[in-house]
Amino acid sequence: MNEFEAFPADYFNHSGLNRQHVFNLAQLPAAVQKKLAPQTGERQLILFGHAGRRLWEAVQASGVGGEDPIDDYSIQTITTWFAHHAPKRHFRILYPGNQPIALQALGQLAGWHHAAPFMVGIDAEWGSWFAYRAVVISDTNFRPNLAVDRNNPCLSCSAKPCISACPASAMDDGNFALGPCLDYRQQADSSCAHTCLARLACPIGEEHRYAAAQMHHSYSRSLKLIRDFKTRR
Repeated sequence: MNEFEAFPADYFNHSGLNRQHVFNLAQLPAAVQKKLAPQTGERQLILFGHAGRRLWEAVQASGVGGEDPIDDYSIQTITTWFAHHAPKRHFRILYPGNQPIALQALGQLAGWHHAAPFMVGIDAEWGSWFAYRAVVISDTNFRPNLAVDRNNPCLSCSAKPCISACPASAMDDGNFALGPCLDYRQQADSSCAHTCLARLACPIGEEHRYAAAQMHHSYSRSLKLIRDFKTRR
């Protein structure tokens, strides 16, 4: 008899959380385990992400509103599944939340994440059109996933259209310069206030590119954080 529970991938795929990776806590690096501070009985970590347009479409169809409907929808989707299908299982949602979580480090362990020149995670299938949506720690016994084995597509890209497309010239010297990027985004006539021209120029996974409304939502939130941080300084 199979000792593992079947992970409900179809449920989460349909809900738009279409990237999932199950880690056994015991197999994570010791430094990662320590930061997670697991409680008694907790033995697995589940990383949820979305890729492509499906999540945004599901959020819009759900009618979830608020300041961050994507976070609220993701939490609601995960909580609903556990309540209806695994009510005796213990789980905690670490992210979104107040506990600092190294999302990109978990993405690297899952094989999802390679750093693009424009400092967004990228992989060979989805390009940069994915994001981390939730991290759950639980007492589940799902079959743990193996890391996805895909190379960094940027290493074989000789044209580097993202570099020439950046109006802030933030990557011209071969490294990403955060200051010019942030300064340009805050200009009144910025072409990157609510988007990223470098990201749009990347051909990897372009068939999965976010809809304009999703781009506007995500980059509006990041621009607000930039401006709020500048005001507090």
